[in-house]
Amino acid sequence: MHKLKIKIYYEDTDAGGLVYYANYLRFMERGRTELLSDKGIDVAEYHSKGYFFPVVHVDISYRRPAKLGEIIEVATEVVEITNATTTFKQEILRDNAVLVEATVKLACINRDGKPQKIPSGLASLFSDRKNNI
Repeated sequence: MHKLKIKIYYEDTDAGGLVYYANYLRFMERGRTELLSDKGIDVAEYHSKGYFFPVVHVDISYRRPAKLGEIIEVATEVVEITNATTTFKQEILRDNAVLVEATVKLACINRDGKPQKIPSGLASLFSDRKNNI
């Protein structure tokens, strides 16, 4: 599991000083990007080779708000890889209390937007989570 600390700035909040709900998705995107980076995966390099990874499904639960000035932590792990999708489990925590939890599924598509098989080198980095590869 990868963990990323993020400080909540004014720009992240609504008029009441609470994190605006859509910004949690941005924080999760950062968490996924940092997990991949830590595994040596350069997403821009995959883009140049014609592999793109859009989010195709999110199941999210907002439990407690994060507030201006707090430090939160985004926990990210791969829970499943199929031939053309990767599913992540993500939690946003403050002092080990879960604020937001989500399951996020990404597809692997080509330049024309058609599904394609995830490159084996990428999938092998998460081999303990593979399903149907």
